[in-house]
Amino acid sequence: MNNLQGRFLDLATVDRGDLDLSGLKQTLPDWRLYQGTTATETAEHIRDAAVVVSNKVVLDREVLGRTRGLRLVCIAATGANNVDLDAARELGIAVANVTGYATPAVVQHVFALILALTTRLPDYSRVVSAGAWQRSSRFCLLDFPIRELAGKTLGIVGHGELGRAVAGIARAFGMEVLVSQRPGGAPAPGRLPLDALLSRADVLSLHCPLAENTRNLIGERELALMKPGALLINTARGGIVDEGALAEALRKGRLGGAGVDVLTREPPVAGNPLLEPGIPNLIVTPHIAWASRESRQRLMDGVAANIQAFLAGEARNRVV
Repeated sequence: MNNLQGRFLDLATVDRGDLDLSGLKQTLPDWRLYQGTTATETAEHIRDAAVVVSNKVVLDREVLGRTRGLRLVCIAATGANNVDLDAARELGIAVANVTGYATPAVVQHVFALILALTTRLPDYSRVVSAGAWQRSSRFCLLDFPIRELAGKTLGIVGHGELGRAVAGIARAFGMEVLVSQRPGGAPAPGRLPLDALLSRADVLSLHCPLAENTRNLIGERELALMKPGALLINTARGGIVDEGALAEALRKGRLGGAGVDVLTREPPVAGNPLLEPGIPNLIVTPHIAWASRESRQRLMDGVAANIQAFLAGEARNRVV
């Protein structure tokens, strides 16, 4: 084991200098921790590595085929779309991911968005900063309608670990919870067809993966089925929602608000319909629902545990 080399290709996407990396460093005697790796640097950075850790750096067939002794790819995330899994399988390279590490952080962020939208916190903060309260003749401002969650209905699309955790907190707020059938799946007891759920939900929260059967799952037709005052929360993947249709629905008042933590392209260097000015009651955050310090530490510890298990001949969180 003394000659095994490890490479972390994009540490800066996970660590802002506040994490304990000792567990990772103890797995192998030789680590190089790159803050970032460009597409042109990838092959060189991983050429002699036995273990590679990547969050978002793409490891395609060509890059994997140029390595000399790569044995394990650890994805510092749950999604495995940045690794060519078929190529890894053919080349005898194991691939492992980390699951469940971000649940408390994501649930917290979902309700931060829901509460900010229902209480119109950004709007009230903005008008106070502009001096409206200071100029008012009354003790409070009632410029924007405030709603309570108690008695409202939360619709969930994607009832895995995250969806179930969000449902639990919703019930604590006194909300009724409805769960959608799997997109494209067979009917299941206790689940509603998506169209029926959309028409009943006061808040719709998305927690399904992005796949061919969920791409643009929520488009113009689906948004039209929702209540005019309903909220849409997306902390899953940007491509699940037709972003142009969502922007238009908000502008025309066909939807009460939206909280979005993910976009189709990240970073949105070429712009995005949801980043255009003047869209009412919209909150966009930069893919940070998962990013609490505690969550990021659990992720790093999970990567280290995957490496330790692999070296011990055990299969842990293996996707290949």
